[in-house]
Amino acid sequence: MKTLLILAKSSGFEPAIRAVLDAQNYRLVLMETVLKTESLLASGMIDACLVDADLTDIAPIRVVQQLRTFKPDCPIIMFAAARQWEWEEEAYLLGVRHILAKPIRGRLLQALLGRLWPSDAPPPAPFPAPARQREPAAESSRKPVQTLEALRDFSAMLTHSLRTEALLNQFLLLLREILGVNRAAIFLRKPAGAFRNAAASEDRGLRSACAMGLAHGLFEHFELSLDRGIGGYACRHGRILRRDSEEALRNREMQKEFELLGAQLAIPILDRESFLGVAVFDTRLTEEPFTNEELALIFHLLEGLGLAVKNSWLHDQLAVNHEIMEAILSQLGSGCVVVDRNLDIVQTNLAASRFFLPGRPATTRLEFSHLPQVLGSKAFEVLKTGVSCPPFEYSPPDIPGAVYRVSISSFKQLNSLAANAVLLSIEDATQQERTRQLEVETSKLRLIKSMAEHLAHEIGNSLVPLSTHQQLLAEKREDPDFQASLAGAMADTVKRISRLANQMILLARDTAGPAELVPVRELIEEAFGEAKEYAPAGPAEVQCEGDGIAAAVYASRAGLRHALAEVMLNALQANPIHPRVRVESVTETDAQGRPWLRLAIRDSGNGFTTETALKAQEPFFSTRNVGLGIRADGGP
Repeated sequence: MKTLLILAKSSGFEPAIRAVLDAQNYRLVLMETVLKTESLLASGMIDACLVDADLTDIAPIRVVQQLRTFKPDCPIIMFAAARQWEWEEEAYLLGVRHILAKPIRGRLLQALLGRLWPSDAPPPAPFPAPARQREPAAESSRKPVQTLEALRDFSAMLTHSLRTEALLNQFLLLLREILGVNRAAIFLRKPAGAFRNAAASEDRGLRSACAMGLAHGLFEHFELSLDRGIGGYACRHGRILRRDSEEALRNREMQKEFELLGAQLAIPILDRESFLGVAVFDTRLTEEPFTNEELALIFHLLEGLGLAVKNSWLHDQLAVNHEIMEAILSQLGSGCVVVDRNLDIVQTNLAASRFFLPGRPATTRLEFSHLPQVLGSKAFEVLKTGVSCPPFEYSPPDIPGAVYRVSISSFKQLNSLAANAVLLSIEDATQQERTRQLEVETSKLRLIKSMAEHLAHEIGNSLVPLSTHQQLLAEKREDPDFQASLAGAMADTVKRISRLANQMILLARDTAGPAELVPVRELIEEAFGEAKEYAPAGPAEVQCEGDGIAAAVYASRAGLRHALAEVMLNALQANPIHPRVRVESVTETDAQGRPWLRLAIRDSGNGFTTETALKAQEPFFSTRNVGLGIRADGGP
């Protein structure tokens, strides 16, 4: 004997079934709701289920889903007064064997039941063989169809994965279809809560992000709080809150919020790290309560939804940052190009297009191949090494006279050697370079003017002794003392004028001479010997100290010797009676690891007066009547 479950209200449906079936072969059990049959289905006492689709309290598809929950393999036959395509297809996909039209036809029902148990039931009326052959195929394909159906519903949500409002709406629609929820709403924090600490956020409100079955005007001036009520409880405890729970009954504000929202449940929305919001639900349309297993599944579903919402917020924040960066770059006068590790240009501005795509339409996309070879190779090197390139000047060969100032900066993750991207900045410095050259030329002209004035003064001073002797030459030509004085004056004048000529020749050169490795001790001795030739008569001395004396420098021997000789000559002239020079040398290393040699030359004179110290840096200032004084660049 087979036990058949009759699922319908008390009506004429159960007597009609009993009238057409043999009581010796079938036992009938009448139930009004699926929940009351849970124990019967779980115990295995029910062999098949006959459902009156017209007389149930809830939608036919919901009845089938509940039956599948309690007994997935239970055969189901449904009866309906009229064919309804809205739910028939879904019913077959959920495994319903047959959907029959009323009134009940006894022979057809007996035949269909006989197919379910061909070895136990009475012989059915003959049916075409193809129908009998298709039945096992339908049975074997039922589970894959159910899996594909669930996957289809899930994929419908994926289409809204980067749009928070549409994603939440789709989620609530699916819950309503599956659970039969009457009302539902989701409250979320501001998106900033996903990027900074919740405790540091000044906004402590939860605003409605999505609602179903509630008036939209309700949420214009209504929000939950993180400090009290439903939102405060969900944020503090992270647990499901029922309206009839002890915590909710003791809290008047919670009761008011539940009543205003028409809800019975509040479930927190987490992202596995922080609290994002809360979802509130009413009971089912049939007023059936939610089981603990269903609530646990909804909680985990909301947790996954929270992660999706946070990712959506993150995407929105990145999009905003990208738009801001694009707007900033577009307003810059300098050309900016961002190149990723695949040598693709991911960001550029109009100024860069003008630099690298002159004469082309503004819509032309800048490619890495459009960059000059020099700049492209440097950008590639920075990408591989992760070391930014210091600013340098670049002159395009096809634009004579143009000068660009270029810098290449690397962007890399922490503890990463290679760069993820590089920023190539280029600025047109042609006008600045021309202005600088004009300033240099102007400065040179002023320098030449000052040099000419001082040179004329020096030559005039050198000629004074000769002029004096020339005036006395006619009277004292034969005087031996006069002849000796004349010879000394001529020798001194020739020496002074020759020194001036050598200085002018050195200043007129573009370079001081070829660079070579010069020992410091030899350089100091040569410079001191040259300085003694123009120093006052006397026992001049030089004293060398420090560890740098034994070192060697790579420089122009002639230029550096002349500079040191001028400084030593100043030191010797500071004390004509006891001319002594002390050279202190120290070797040191800077922050970049480069070696340096520091030389300090000290004399034995009285030093500068206050007035002299104030004028010491002026070009060509000197307290002596010999020499051109200190140059504008601080040299002799």
